[in-house]
Amino acid sequence: MRCNNIIGSVTLFFMVVSCSQQNKSNDTINLKKSNDLINETSPYLLQHAYNPVDWKPWNDAALTLAKKQDKLIVISIGYSACHWCHVMEEESFQNDSVAALMNQNFISIKVDREERPDIDQIYMSAVQLMTGSGGWPLNCITLPDGRPVFGGTYFTKQQWTKILEDMSRLYKEDPDKVIAYAKKLTEGIKNTNLVEINNEDLPFKKEQLKRIVKDYKTTLDFKDGGQKNAPKFPMPANLSFLLRYSFQNSDKELQQYITTSLTKLANGGIYDQIGGGFSRYSVDERWHVPHFEKMLYDNAQLVSLYSKAYQFTKNESFKTVVEETLDFIEAEFEQQDGAFYSSLDADSKNTEGELQEGSYYVWTQDKLKSLLAEDFNLFKTYYNINAIGKWEKDNYILFKTKTDKAFLDTNNITHVEFVSKVKLWKSKLLKIRNERNRPRTDDKTLTSWNALMLEAYVDAYRVFGKKIYLDKAIKIAEFIKEHQIKQDNSLFHNYKDGKSTIDGFSEDYAHTISAYIELYQATFNEQWLKLANDLMHYVTTHFFNKETGMFHFTSSTATNLIARKIEVLDNVISSSNSVLANCLFKLGHYNANKDYLNKAKQMLSNVNNDIEKAPTGYSNWLNLYLNYSNPYYEVAISGKDAYTKLRELDAFYIPNILISGSTTASNTPLLQNKYIEDETYLYVCTNGTCKLPVTHALKAKEQILK
Repeated sequence: MRCNNIIGSVTLFFMVVSCSQQNKSNDTINLKKSNDLINETSPYLLQHAYNPVDWKPWNDAALTLAKKQDKLIVISIGYSACHWCHVMEEESFQNDSVAALMNQNFISIKVDREERPDIDQIYMSAVQLMTGSGGWPLNCITLPDGRPVFGGTYFTKQQWTKILEDMSRLYKEDPDKVIAYAKKLTEGIKNTNLVEINNEDLPFKKEQLKRIVKDYKTTLDFKDGGQKNAPKFPMPANLSFLLRYSFQNSDKELQQYITTSLTKLANGGIYDQIGGGFSRYSVDERWHVPHFEKMLYDNAQLVSLYSKAYQFTKNESFKTVVEETLDFIEAEFEQQDGAFYSSLDADSKNTEGELQEGSYYVWTQDKLKSLLAEDFNLFKTYYNINAIGKWEKDNYILFKTKTDKAFLDTNNITHVEFVSKVKLWKSKLLKIRNERNRPRTDDKTLTSWNALMLEAYVDAYRVFGKKIYLDKAIKIAEFIKEHQIKQDNSLFHNYKDGKSTIDGFSEDYAHTISAYIELYQATFNEQWLKLANDLMHYVTTHFFNKETGMFHFTSSTATNLIARKIEVLDNVISSSNSVLANCLFKLGHYNANKDYLNKAKQMLSNVNNDIEKAPTGYSNWLNLYLNYSNPYYEVAISGKDAYTKLRELDAFYIPNILISGSTTASNTPLLQNKYIEDETYLYVCTNGTCKLPVTHALKAKEQILK
């Protein structure tokens, strides 16, 4: 379909739009008067606060106004770091003529998908049903009651103008046709990703999991790592499962795949070779050219993954990635109160003052020569300042294609001298880069993403033993406890400028519960385990659907949505249901709670058939599958030297254990009757039945990995 061929009838509903950017309009843009977004806290919404479009935030007042005036609604969804969101804003939403069309015929609502993932889920489902694909910006036109009738992603100004004219005319001339379509589409939205109770008594056998992983392997790129084809996302949940599976099942092929994937990721342009941290994805199969936005959730999960991979392999380059990524996160995202911001934009102003994707990160040969002088040729070889590393125009993205060992073998330089030079290069270039126009920071705080960051610090602490990592983890945990947990144990989703305004979603509960369980395992401070239990009680009361055995994404107290969705697919972030199922399994063991254990197994049974059909979409579910198909142990450490024994145990990669511990007598079920004064013992147990206690972590490891 040609980019300018906009169909002016009901067939418009099924149009798929994927067109290139058009010439910018010269129409006058009025930025003097603010719209209703000026009172919001979301940086993305505030970016649109001076558009001539009369944007409104999603709230009851906006929805009521649409019904009162009987106007179609434009729901435009994006996020602060989204490049094409900025393009469409500049081309269409800053344009007076486009704004006039929207203001006259529609109620226009702007949504930050990160603040309101519940709204995003609903209208993303609609667009996927209509077009077969989705993305951001996400633009839906709906009836006054919010039921969608048209949707797509990025539109040029010409396309968007035609869509507005056609939809407005169609609703005025033949509203019954539009309403009939909306009814049908809304039913489709409600019926997507439905989960039914599976009453089969599934055994979750090791042999079956092996067959599932065999199918999984057909999707993997064993040459360059990650999944086959482009664009390529790091997908840390996938790699984390495969790492664990490869270890527990001695799969050498997968172990090599994990090493290849993590090495290629760390050497690619997707990893910031100068400042540390990962971009959201690579547009090519080699990890060379990134989409330059940097998200907290990606980097948090990758810190956890690289920490565990180091624990298993002792590969020093993985340790370097963890340290550099945490340095980046602290420099760019950390707030004084212990919480972390959300993202860095893909775009920044170039030397001509124009917004350009990636301009903050790329280099020209001339600039590098002037900065590095006699070191340039060595730098050029190491980072491929040549045809391999060239991006567009005269810009290069730093991109390594050789291991450090291979590089040293082919260049006349010692290892000590080389390490010193790389450190100097990074320091020089970072200093210059810091003088450039920085990408914008999305400075809102999200509970779920901060919980992922909490877990990242816990994982880094347990592997590398740096107390500062534990201190950071505790600071985040205290922030969530003090600012995001209400008196009734419900959660807020967001926080900015001292205010939390949006009720939490199941993802907030899932990741916070998971993080608090991990923090307990690192500290043996039972307050974190209690908080995890309190949050789980709340989410099972207000989100759990007894008919499906799964959790809704929104609470039973949520209003003004046309559907309550259930999130089961593991994507870049694991689904809230898979995380909650894993948490139920762990809390069930901690508390000897059969109801939680039964819920976890039932949830896994419900998605079992889907796992077999498309395993790559269920990686975190497969972690739970491993708990049933392979040996799983509780480890209780009781006695005055419990912390020392824990640190000894943390030297080993043992993913199939749940740890509890105390330096004194404890009433926690796993620790009851295990305390002996002046002694410290490690108990390896299965479902509460323990082997003979041992005094050395190595002996406990041998009992587990025999």
